Amino acid sequence: MNQPSGSREQLLARAFVSLADTLVDDYDVIELLTRLVDYSVGLLAADAGGIMLADPHGLLQVVATSNENARLIELMQLQNDQGPCLDCFHGGAPVNVADLVEAADQWPRFVAAAMHRPVFRAVHALPLRLRGQAIGALNLWHHQPNSMPAQDLAIGQALADVATIAIMQERAIRRGEVLNEQLQAALTSRVIIEQAKGLLAQHARLSMDQAFESMRRYARSHNQRLADVARGLTERALHPDAIVTP
Repeated sequence: MNQPSGSREQLLARAFVSLADTLVDDYDVIELLTRLVDYSVGLLAADAGGIMLADPHGLLQVVATSNENARLIELMQLQNDQGPCLDCFHGGAPVNVADLVEAADQWPRFVAAAMHRPVFRAVHALPLRLRGQAIGALNLWHHQPNSMPAQDLAIGQALADVATIAIMQERAIRRGEVLNEQLQAALTSRVIIEQAKGLLAQHARLSMDQAFESMRRYARSHNQRLADVARGLTERALHPDAIVTP
């Protein structure tokens, strides 16, 4: 996936402006969260990132990742019902793991699964929370053992906090729905997007990451929501060639 370019200061300003825009305008939840992941990876020198959100029943779901490897390792945690990102969500506090190998006693099933496919060795999980309520986690992955500086962790948490406020903004609160409508819409959209991504990848012989980026590019250039583009593909209202042809 393409990472934002520019100096760190420019990226930081662009990230906060982009996320803050969602507080005063309509927005696509999945695009917001994918943008948050992209900016976080680019700003904080991570190799990949992902976001998990809790559904209305309190169960975590993967809703945005920077690449397919990140999605797979997030799913490993959910499948094994343990891992740093789950602890971050349930505890509402950051979880920093400089080397997953050294955490085998803490999360034996997850670490065993992760080491069987050794792509990432370190993770920094930051809660998406507001007034003590955690709704998910932003997870930053590293290929090599890594301890993130305190300043970088503070920036990552600030980005996560802005995104949390956007998700829980007043329109949903005013309607008395608080989180359920926004989160359920995000989770439903993600299922459709995953289906469309697979369909496009198979049709155009693309990787899953390339297929997703093609869908995002098409959605932006046609001023459409990513979920609507995905739905068009899965319902055959939009031909895959329209996505991959410049």
